[in-house]
Amino acid sequence: MNAVLKRLASVDALRGCTVALMLLVNDPGDWAHVYWPLEHAEWNGCTPTDLVFPFFLFVVGVSIALANGPRMEQGADRSALARAALKRAARILLLGVAINVLAWLIMPGAHLRFPGVLQRIGVCFAGAALFAIYTKPRVQWATIAVLLLGYWGLLLAGGTLEPFANIVSRTDFAIFGHTVYLIDPVTGRGHDPEGLLGCLPSLATGLLGLRAGQWLREENMKALTFSGIVWLLLGFAWSLVLPLNKNLWTSSFVLWTAGWATIALVVFHMLIDQRGWPAIGRRFGVNAVAAYAGSELMQILLPGLHIQNPLYQHVFASWLTPLAGPYVASLAFAVVFVAVWWVIVYVMDRRKIYLKL
Repeated sequence: MNAVLKRLASVDALRGCTVALMLLVNDPGDWAHVYWPLEHAEWNGCTPTDLVFPFFLFVVGVSIALANGPRMEQGADRSALARAALKRAARILLLGVAINVLAWLIMPGAHLRFPGVLQRIGVCFAGAALFAIYTKPRVQWATIAVLLLGYWGLLLAGGTLEPFANIVSRTDFAIFGHTVYLIDPVTGRGHDPEGLLGCLPSLATGLLGLRAGQWLREENMKALTFSGIVWLLLGFAWSLVLPLNKNLWTSSFVLWTAGWATIALVVFHMLIDQRGWPAIGRRFGVNAVAAYAGSELMQILLPGLHIQNPLYQHVFASWLTPLAGPYVASLAFAVVFVAVWWVIVYVMDRRKIYLKL
């Protein structure tokens, strides 16, 4: 069995392309004018934008398999690996909370929010790492099945999947109160797309990435390709009775997005690692946390310091809107935002600066 021991440029590239897409969809010039593929589904459904976060969590699992697999085979201390993973997860989570607190302090009209993207990444990273360190593949597969089927049962037990009224929203609101992402002005109920209960199926996304990463280490492309097709078919079939829904991270959504992520991993590996294509996105991938967290800080500071709207209006909207329409102007701002961060991570990579939490 030919195990992959070196760092794979394809994984860095896939992670980096995912981060670049995160920045693109998070930073339009005008939220009122965004092309539909760059928006999340309003509730049920799955747009290309809805693939971005699960892709990242999937790659988290892949990266854990590539990093920990060789160490485990070389007899590394499991307790030391676990402590390192938990410390890193805690730093990621606390960074997410710190960014949310800063937004609350600086941005006009912002309210304090405790859940968030980095917080969920931290929780899922810790869970997937511990499973990689302490369990065998059959336990991981069993856990994936229990998480997906159990979460489905939990959603059914909640009685409805409607916004704010479902059991996920109710549970998160009971735990976090008004520090969730959205509050319904009519009912006073809250909802957070990155709440606590949704970490259960999100962990399944990370574990599917973990298993895919092991197949990648073994260069078992048949298993990897076959599994991607199977996840897509199962996710589609399950969506007929349990809708695809990123806000709730439904079990069908887990399989559907993991299927696309697996296929993307196969394509990136074949083109970049095997055929030598350029690793587009790699520079974002090797500084993923720096790019995402830094862009979040920029998202806070630009409007918080009352810079963003004048910048957008004078540099983009004033001439692009009459020429090509408001959607093009809004997209142009997002593209330039990504380009600015590409320059930043390019310089960091050239100077061998890699920020690791």
